[in-house]
Amino acid sequence: MPFDPQIPPFPRRVEILLFPDVQLLDVAGPFQVLATANDLAERAGAARPYAPVAVAATPGMVGSSSGLAVAAAPLPDADAPLDTLIVAGGPGARVACADAAMRDWVRRRAGVARRTASVCTGAFLLGAAGLLEGRRVTTHWAYCGALAATFPSVRVESDPIFVRDGNVWTSAGVTAGIDLTLALVEADLGRKAATAIARHLVVFAKRPGGQAQFSAGLALAGEDDTFDRLHDWMQQNLRADLAVPALAQQAGMSERNFLRRYKTATGLTPARAVERVRVEAARQALGETKVPLKRIARDCGFGSEETMRRSFLRVLAVPPQAYRDRFPV
Repeated sequence: MPFDPQIPPFPRRVEILLFPDVQLLDVAGPFQVLATANDLAERAGAARPYAPVAVAATPGMVGSSSGLAVAAAPLPDADAPLDTLIVAGGPGARVACADAAMRDWVRRRAGVARRTASVCTGAFLLGAAGLLEGRRVTTHWAYCGALAATFPSVRVESDPIFVRDGNVWTSAGVTAGIDLTLALVEADLGRKAATAIARHLVVFAKRPGGQAQFSAGLALAGEDDTFDRLHDWMQQNLRADLAVPALAQQAGMSERNFLRRYKTATGLTPARAVERVRVEAARQALGETKVPLKRIARDCGFGSEETMRRSFLRVLAVPPQAYRDRFPV
């Protein structure tokens, strides 16, 4: 696919903020997307569209949570010109959030930047800097509850790979930083350029669904293991009556107590959890077998193809047949 970027005659400066114990892929993923954009532009005889640089409060080699270190430049003056600020995530994000000087720098830097983005738990640092008030955001599915509890005025969405609210972009965990940066490139250079980069990197230009496509079991399993046995039972009885009365009875609770405790433990209503478990089972069947859609819908408890189709669109943002087409057996 040709690379034909419509770019200004100067590279856009993109700063990726690091800190000790940063998640390596939160940095490497976005950096590689931008580097590939530059490579493809040069091959096409165009100017490099981006000038990416890793920055940190303590410059030099910054250790990541995986043990590999990344070379970082010093934090620039907060008022220096900037196109895009990307805040990485990782275990060290919590310490960074507690650093008043870091919070102030992020807040001031975002005020200069044309747009600000975060990868994974980098959203917590944006929140600590006061940049998420009243916005729609996302983060790694395992930390959506904590983000919502920490910043009550923020609307946290657990399904999207990334969310754009105005000039603030947030993304899900780890590899979602690639999806986010491809979207930033598409906004700058157009779909053709972003697709060419995705093809070169052998990734989806636009992933077919949200985070929930990967594992309903993982999404439902939090620190509270109260309902682990119930979830196992649900997965083994997809065609059974999985309405609230039956689930409450299986959990050994009153319906009222079950509803309250289940939502607290998982962040979902029982109906949404059942839907995700059924979609997960259907997704596996679609990707691993050639069983007809009608039979999959029946075996997974949907009752009809149309009901399954609506659930797929709600959970994965892609219909069953399109999902199967992406992953042919």
